[in-house]
Amino acid sequence: MSLFWRIFLLNAAVLVAAGALLLLGPITVSTPVLLTEAMILTGGIAFMLAANAALLRLGLFPLQRVTRAMTTTDLLRPSPRPEVAGHGEIAALIETFNTMLDRLEAERATSSARALSAQEAERRRVAQELHDEVGQTLTAVLLELKRVADHAPEPLRDELRQVQEITRGSLDEIRRIARRLRPGVLEELGLVSALTALITETPTPDGLTIRRRTGKDLPELGAEAELVVYRIAQEALTNTVRHARATHLELSLRRSPGGVELLIRDDGRGLGDAPEGAGLRGMRERALLIGAEVSLGPGPQGGTEVRLDVPVPNGSNGSNGSNGSNGSNGSK
Repeated sequence: MSLFWRIFLLNAAVLVAAGALLLLGPITVSTPVLLTEAMILTGGIAFMLAANAALLRLGLFPLQRVTRAMTTTDLLRPSPRPEVAGHGEIAALIETFNTMLDRLEAERATSSARALSAQEAERRRVAQELHDEVGQTLTAVLLELKRVADHAPEPLRDELRQVQEITRGSLDEIRRIARRLRPGVLEELGLVSALTALITETPTPDGLTIRRRTGKDLPELGAEAELVVYRIAQEALTNTVRHARATHLELSLRRSPGGVELLIRDDGRGLGDAPEGAGLRGMRERALLIGAEVSLGPGPQGGTEVRLDVPVPNGSNGSNGSNGSNGSNGSK
């Protein structure tokens, strides 16, 4: 039965019941209307409206659940689908809405994977050009400066050596940027070594101490999952260094009942009421690519806590050979 006929029959049933009561009941209407008759009619009309409202609310209740789902659905935070309830057009509407959500999430995952894959390819290309082109050019400049400085008079030699140190510092900075763009250590030595290198190479402000903890029995995640964990750790670490004004930061990677858990916690000023930016939404998009779940919020003692839960298939019970033992790395 269509929604139109359901509403029509509900209203018709209420009106027929009211007419039957007037015809068959002891109620009469005189002219002029008596006070008792007016009170009875008013009560009857109020009862009809209340019954009609209750029946309509009962019939349209599934639509209210769909409306709430429409206003709260976030494709970056998958949630349970509305239960298919009701009859006819209402049930069809809920099924169509759930199908639409499935299609939108699949399309977003596909487009996000394509965009992130292109982003990683561009990172590799830029890192390669920095290493091969700019790095080699600066290396040649350093050698030439050394040759000129060796043959220059004493007053000029000191100035040339200062220029040489500046050039050497620029070369080191370019190499550091290239490693952040393309973490070669992740491909060569594994996730734990890559996180250690990330902590070591990240410039930290004075007063910030970073502590790392890793488990010994981490299961194998695969290249794509390891890259997601590394990029989320990199984004969280960068946000803390730049914006948190924290004095302590803890990064832990350990086995969880369902897979692997990455936890990054600081004692900074927290997220506050600031809206999610591109970096935080990028974390969620990367997590969805591997079926992981990322949560951001205040830590137990203030600051910010980023938690990433990466599922691992039941068959992946072996330990990753590149995982190291528990360790810590402080930077002040």
